[in-house]
Amino acid sequence: MLAINQLSIQFGSKHLFKNVSVRVHPGEKIGLVGVNGAGKSTLLKIMAGVKHVDDGVLARSKNVSIGYLPQEIASFAPGRTLFDEAKTAFAEALALQKELDQVNHALGQVPPEDPGFGDLLHRQGDLQHRLDQSDIFTMESQVERILLGLGFSQSDFGKDSISFSGGWLMRLMLAKILLAKPDLLLLDEPTNHLDIESLTWLEEFLKNHRGAMVMISHDRSFLDNLTTTTWEISLGELTVYKGNYSKYLVDKENRMIIKRAAYENQQAMIEQTMKFVDRFRSKATKATQVQSRLKQLEKIELIELDETESTIAFRFPPSPASGRTVLDVEKMSKQFGGQPVFTDLSFTLQRGEKLAVLGVNGAGKSTLVKILAGLIAPDSGAIRFGHNVTISYFGQHQAQELDSRYTILETLSHVNNELSVTQTRSLLGAFLFRGDDVDKKVGVLSGGEKSRVALAKMIATPANLLILDEPTNHLDIQSQEVLQEAMRQYDGSIIVVSHNRYFANSFVSKVLEIKSGHGTIFDGNIDYYLHKTHAEAASAPLKTAAAAKPEPGGNQPQEKQAKKGKEARKMQAELRQQKNREIAPLKKIIDRAEQEIEQLEARKTQLEQAMADPELYKDQDRFAELNNEYTALGRKLKRTYADWEQAQAKIEEFEARFSGECEE
Repeated sequence: MLAINQLSIQFGSKHLFKNVSVRVHPGEKIGLVGVNGAGKSTLLKIMAGVKHVDDGVLARSKNVSIGYLPQEIASFAPGRTLFDEAKTAFAEALALQKELDQVNHALGQVPPEDPGFGDLLHRQGDLQHRLDQSDIFTMESQVERILLGLGFSQSDFGKDSISFSGGWLMRLMLAKILLAKPDLLLLDEPTNHLDIESLTWLEEFLKNHRGAMVMISHDRSFLDNLTTTTWEISLGELTVYKGNYSKYLVDKENRMIIKRAAYENQQAMIEQTMKFVDRFRSKATKATQVQSRLKQLEKIELIELDETESTIAFRFPPSPASGRTVLDVEKMSKQFGGQPVFTDLSFTLQRGEKLAVLGVNGAGKSTLVKILAGLIAPDSGAIRFGHNVTISYFGQHQAQELDSRYTILETLSHVNNELSVTQTRSLLGAFLFRGDDVDKKVGVLSGGEKSRVALAKMIATPANLLILDEPTNHLDIQSQEVLQEAMRQYDGSIIVVSHNRYFANSFVSKVLEIKSGHGTIFDGNIDYYLHKTHAEAASAPLKTAAAAKPEPGGNQPQEKQAKKGKEARKMQAELRQQKNREIAPLKKIIDRAEQEIEQLEARKTQLEQAMADPELYKDQDRFAELNNEYTALGRKLKRTYADWEQAQAKIEEFEARFSGECEE
């Protein structure tokens, strides 16, 4: 349905694309991945027709419709309500309806014997047929469903569309694209401005989308749950992998083992050749052989390793010791302009606990962390920090507070002079500042780059309580995983606001949900929270039915007894369905854990074989590298086994509980 043929783009000596050719097939769900700056957004713009290329490079099937969501916010016409702006997604059908009304009116004015009457009648039939094929007759309900799903409320429908902030306008753009039901969706970071409820709704919606999709996302869970193919852009080349993001990582590693070996062999051959050339260059008797070998080198197609090959790791320094209770919030309330944000919010945080704050946009998540960071004051309630608690806070405004006169490296050096230059460079490398990038002045950086510097600065600040508001917004997946692993190993406490499920899920141990002005604590990670809230939502109708169920009686008429038996069977069927709904996500966790265990065990065996080779110990650097990987892999295996056991125990618990309820 769409093809890119021999696409090449070069800036100076850097190739953004080198003879890239790729196809999108009907119904295909593609994740587009690569490091920042690899060209992902550029490729999407080319596919959307926004960025023009030479004739023949872009080919589309006839009548293929495309919906493109860029990262930039589109402008909307003033004076049009949110609901009416969303309805413009049906512009073609509305134009057909308008023309049909005009034709119907004309038919009423023209006598049947008029020569033009037959043409009008034919046009009426054609327009009516095309309208019957469209969704115009369910337009209102579709608009309402999608706007509500993306987080808008009924009270928003009548507001002027341009009165909304940038994040909400992005949701409106997305709503219009979804309503248009294009054959091909091109989505550039569709989850950036979504809270976790809207994100899970969008995920379910896209699962049912029959058209093809190509999407860029830094949300690994989103890619894993939706994509069946992965395109990786690296060093100007595009490689196609079958499977979602997690499958791509496994397949890529297998390819890279082969590629690294080929690279090392080629480098060894080049080195040997150059040694021969340097040794015999001045000898006339060897001149022919020297020239021959130089020509051979010129013909070689050099193997390049991906930028991600240079593995970056960062670990927090040990945090200062604190009291057992780090934070105690008691009956805290806050309102703005007479509108309550939250009321009587209470929770505690113990040393080493890591808490995710979740809720829809506007629920008060950012307000809460700003209060805890001391940036704004609560209206009432108490906030008590434990003994020797030191806070380091990251919020979006930190980027504006950086001193533009200093370089990136100087900015971090001023924060913590105990970090060595190597440690500081390692930390900056995790946030995409590598090589000479660290010598750039803060004043010349983009908004996203400044946010990354502010995040690195917060992490470098010695503290035992980290408070972070959407830390992954400007990080690619590789950088997220570096930060994620560092936070998993961090021995202090963390409070994080994040819509990125995969990022926070691996290290948080508690979830605070802010909903309708009230807070609820869930003891578990985000997977557990989602499972629990979905299960409660699913069981609500059953509880209502159970409450309405009549008390058993021995003298009921036979007809009532039969009805009661039918209701009991129905109730048991509903309980079985509920059990399956609750167990399904746990089975996914088990399947995912089993796959990961299999992969980790295989890699562990490879490492053990390599480390059993006596030759390895002659290369101390290589031995240290493999030994570190082996140690980290052992920790990861232990965690994965624990996840598997926890999910298995919960399934057994559900089986026992539902078995008891069905017997009743």
